Amino acid sequence: MDKIFFVMKRELGTYFNSPVAYIVVILFLVITGALFWLSFFQEISVVSMRGFFDQAPLFLAFFAPAVTMGLFATERRSGTLELLMTMPISNFQIVSGKFLAALVLLGVVFVMTLPYPYTLSVLGDLDWGAVAAGYVGLMLLGGAYAAIGLLASSFTRDQVVAILVAFSICFFLYLIDQLVSQPTGTMAQVVEYISTSYHFQNIARGVLDTRNVVYYLSVIGLCLVWTTLSIGARRW
Repeated sequence: MDKIFFVMKRELGTYFNSPVAYIVVILFLVITGALFWLSFFQEISVVSMRGFFDQAPLFLAFFAPAVTMGLFATERRSGTLELLMTMPISNFQIVSGKFLAALVLLGVVFVMTLPYPYTLSVLGDLDWGAVAAGYVGLMLLGGAYAAIGLLASSFTRDQVVAILVAFSICFFLYLIDQLVSQPTGTMAQVVEYISTSYHFQNIARGVLDTRNVVYYLSVIGLCLVWTTLSIGARRW
């Protein structure tokens, strides 16, 4: 665990010593905050975070890949990845440390949105159980998108290519249930299971179903293992 935390702290230092973290945090807060308050004033009689949880996942499909796009691509281009891999640390520990750093940064972004529900609770009776479930869902969804972004970054030296590939995958998984017109039977079940938005909306309603949690953890685990194999193959 010490080696994983070493990589995580290294990446967090890189984030906050560059404009990346600040740009991501500010843009996410400005965009989601503006849309949230605009929708709130349209339905001012409803004290709910529903508008925020409906909008945030879509923007997260872009911002999570933006956080992870350089985690491997930049290091491969600069040659520092080879140096890191010569240290007494396994490929999976490197991948896990980088993933946790991205997850921490996303967690910081979500923490900075807490004034939204607090303000609503002052204005009326807010269901904090649903709010807590929504934030758990955002962390799981953000983790899945970050793992996909990490995988995309391990395939290329170009950050632009990495973010485009990751965003395309995340956006597709988010919209797949809307892209397939009126699926029925087995097809409907497959589309629903693949869709990240379907699982998130279930959690955002305030119900933490283990099936939804297992889905996100499975996506994260699969992507991290695949990323580990990807950088391992390039070592040789």
